[in-house]
Amino acid sequence: YFNKTNRNKLGMCMNILMPEGREVFMELAKIADVVIENFGGGVFERMGYGYDVIKAVNEDVVFVSMPPSGNGGPEAKYVGYGVAIEQLGGVVARTGYLRDGMPMKSGINYGDPIAGIHTAGYIMTALLHRRKTGRGQYIDLSQRECAINWTGESVLEYQMTGKEPTWIGNRDEHMAPSGAYRCTGEDEWVGLAVGSDAEWRGLCEAIGRPELREQFATLDARFEHHAEIDAAITEWTSARSSDDAMQVLQQHGVAAGTSANSRRVVEDPHLNARGFWAEVDHISAGPHKLAGLAWNMDRTPGAVYSASPALGQYNDYVLKEILGKSEEEVQRLRDAGVLETTPELVLQARAAAEAKANG
Repeated sequence: YFNKTNRNKLGMCMNILMPEGREVFMELAKIADVVIENFGGGVFERMGYGYDVIKAVNEDVVFVSMPPSGNGGPEAKYVGYGVAIEQLGGVVARTGYLRDGMPMKSGINYGDPIAGIHTAGYIMTALLHRRKTGRGQYIDLSQRECAINWTGESVLEYQMTGKEPTWIGNRDEHMAPSGAYRCTGEDEWVGLAVGSDAEWRGLCEAIGRPELREQFATLDARFEHHAEIDAAITEWTSARSSDDAMQVLQQHGVAAGTSANSRRVVEDPHLNARGFWAEVDHISAGPHKLAGLAWNMDRTPGAVYSASPALGQYNDYVLKEILGKSEEEVQRLRDAGVLETTPELVLQARAAAEAKANG
């Protein structure tokens, strides 16, 4: 997770509770455009930092504080990880199966990336504001409220109708049929959703069941007989591979895709043809592929040009090149125990793995 998220970044590791570490941190804060902290509510302030402290040395800083439930309200000091944010934000009210009788968390803990996406947008807005006015600002971001922003449809429905959302698994409230259907092979599936009458006619042709076209011609009929339609689709998909099923369905105008695992995603010919993957060599994790940029800009193209930093990998660079410290000053920080680096055992394991691979 860390390696995926922190590509193209420098990183240093130091104890900011020690006086020497605090001094270095404040030197960095003094020249920073943005300072972000995501401790629990009030923790950063109790450590002796916080917006007022940072602003005293950097008047126009953009400061982001993003605890689980924000910095105000009765639950401001509650702690939480992504799974708790999903629960508090109402995301799990829509994920899971009614038959199971319990909420189901997402596989990746959506609370984390949802908050990250919101934070990036708010920071860019604050930086644009600073460019126009010369003034920085304090951003109080609640990860919980970010998650709620992704469940607005359910919240509005409850207010308008009094209806609580139910778990519907792979089905959809607006399209039918919708689901994941088993194919040949181990754990092979194809997912599809039919969003119009034209797509429904295409599905019936694709699976060789033209008689269903008129039998369930309306959306209401398809919702009412969803299980029967699911059975017809499964009878067809279970006799072919997920790739074949997807291709046939797409040729008939049906929005369908294979349920790809990690291996298939990495080997996907479409992604490789687009040059999506970036090859990096991490100091401890070794060479591997990272997801590239999800967009291609013709005037200002971006790139993944470095792996994520190992712990303390850029300590010297930050201290010497950015803060202008001498080797003697950096060594004093090392001797004082302020700086941390990637454990030697990790680097030794990497070297041993490389030696074994090279025979």
